Amino acid sequence: MSNAWKIYLLAIISFLVGTSEFIIAGILDKVAEDIGVTVSAAGQLITVFSLAYAFGTPFLMAVTARMERRKLLLYSLGVFVIGNGIAVVLPGFEFLIGSRIILALSTGVFVVTALTVASKLAPAGKQGGAIATLVMGFSTSLIIGVPLGRVIASVYDWKMIFGGIGVLALLAILAISFSIPRTDGEEPVPLRKQMALLKDKKIIVALTVTFFWIAGYSVTYTYISPFLLTVTGMSESVVSAALFAFGIASLIGSKLGGYSTDKWGVSRTLIGGMLLHAVTLVLISLTAQYSAVMFALLMLWAFSAWSSGPTQQVNIINLAPEASGIILSLNTSMLQFAMAAGAGIGGIVVGQASLASVSWIGAASVAIAAGTAAASFGMSRSRRMAKERALHKAGA
Repeated sequence: MSNAWKIYLLAIISFLVGTSEFIIAGILDKVAEDIGVTVSAAGQLITVFSLAYAFGTPFLMAVTARMERRKLLLYSLGVFVIGNGIAVVLPGFEFLIGSRIILALSTGVFVVTALTVASKLAPAGKQGGAIATLVMGFSTSLIIGVPLGRVIASVYDWKMIFGGIGVLALLAILAISFSIPRTDGEEPVPLRKQMALLKDKKIIVALTVTFFWIAGYSVTYTYISPFLLTVTGMSESVVSAALFAFGIASLIGSKLGGYSTDKWGVSRTLIGGMLLHAVTLVLISLTAQYSAVMFALLMLWAFSAWSSGPTQQVNIINLAPEASGIILSLNTSMLQFAMAAGAGIGGIVVGQASLASVSWIGAASVAIAAGTAAASFGMSRSRRMAKERALHKAGA
C-alpha cells in the first residue's frame, strides 16, 4: 500500500471517530426518550464529551509523547471500541456519560496522533495536503455520518449506531496493524510551555473569538433535531434530509472560507462570515415555523458557520507561527470548551424557556465573537499605522 493510500485509510478512520462525536446531536431526541431523561439533560452528553476532550487530550498527548505512534493509534482505537461497547451494553444515563468521556479521550488522542503520522507519511512539501485530507475525513462525518445515523435511529434502535461504529473500529485496528509503519514518538511539550502562550493578549483575544463563535454555534446545533421536529414541525425523513444538506453546506463553506481568506484576507472573511452566521440564526428564530424557508436557512447557517473555521486557524497561526502546533492545540481545546458551554447553556435555555429560544442565544454569542474580532483587527491596524508613521518621521 502506498503512503497516499495509508493517509486515506487514516482519513476514513477519522470519519468513523468523527461520527461518534457528532452523532449525538442528530439523535438527541431518540436518546432522551429511550433513557428516560429530558432533551436538555441529554444535551449534556455533548457537554461532557467536549470537556473531557478539551481537558484530557493535551494531558494524554504530553504523557504519551514518547510512545511509538502506531502503537498509540492502536491503543486509542482499542479504548474507542470499549467506549462504544459501554454505550451499547450498559443501560442508564450514568453509563452513557461514562461512554462519552471514554470516547472523547480516545477520539482526541487518535485524531492528534493520526495528524502527526499523516504528516510524516506525506512527501516533502505535501504535509499540508495530508493534514487537509484527514480533516476532510473528520468533517465528512457531519455530511454522511450524522444524517445516516438519524435514519438508522429512526428505523432501528439508536444503540445499533454505536455497535456498528465499534465493529468498524475493530476492523480499523486490523487495518492499521498491517498497513501503518512504526513511527517514533517525540519529545513531549510541557503543559507549562503550552500555557505560556496565554500571556500574549492577542492570543487571548483570538481564543475568546473562537469561544464565542463556537459556543453560539453549539447552543443551536446541539438541539437542532428536536428543534426541527418540535418547533418547525418537520417529519423524520425531512429532518434527515435537512441534516444531510447541512453537512454539504458546511463542506462548501469550509472550502470557500479558505479561498476567501487567501483572496480577501483574514479580517474580511472572518468578520463577514461571523456576521452572516449571527444574522442567519436570527432569521432561523423568526421563521422557525416555515419548513421550506428553514431548509434554506439551515444550509446558509452551515455555510457561514464553517466558513470561519479555516480563517480562524490561519489567524491563530499568524499570531505565533513559531509555535503553530501548540497554539492550534490550545485553539482546539478552546473549541471543545465552547462546545461544552454551548450545550450546557442550551440545556438551561431549553429547560427554563423553550427550544425556540436557543437560536437567539446563539446569534448573540456569535455577534459578540464578530465584534471582538473587529475590535482586535481594528486595534492591530491602528498600532501598525502608528508604527509606520513613527518610522516615517524618524526617516525624515
